Amino acid sequence: MDVRTIDHVNLRLPTDGIDAAVEFYGDRLGFAIEGLDRHERGEQSFFDVRLAPAHVVHLWATTAFEPPSGNGFDHVALLVEADIETVKERLAAADVTIESELESPLGATGRTPSVYVEDPFGYRIELKAATE
Repeated sequence: MDVRTIDHVNLRLPTDGIDAAVEFYGDRLGFAIEGLDRHERGEQSFFDVRLAPAHVVHLWATTAFEPPSGNGFDHVALLVEADIETVKERLAAADVTIESELESPLGATGRTPSVYVEDPFGYRIELKAATE
C-alpha cells in the first residue's frame, strides 16, 4: 500500500466538552472549526478542526470518552510553518501553557525543536518547528 498522507485523526471528547474544544483549537490555536453546525443539528456525530487544506481532526463528543493515559506517547504531532521561538510567542499570546519542550525529537520529517501543549481533555499536542 502506498499512503500519500494522513487524511484525518479522530479524537473523543466528553459530551460537555464542545465549547472547550472550540475555544482551545479555534480561538487559542487558531485552527478553523468546521461542521459544528451539522453536528449541532445531529446530522453528523463529529465536527472538524481544520489543520491544513488536506488534514483535519474529527472531534467526537461521546459518553465513551476516556482521558488519555498521560504517558506522553498518546499525542498528535503537527509540523508548523514557523520557527520554535515564533511558536512559543504565539502560544504565550494565546495564554496556552507549554507543558514541555524538546530540542530535537525524532519524527517523520526528521529532528527539529518541539513544544508540547495539552488540550482541555488531556491530549498532548506536539507543535514541531518547520525544517530548514
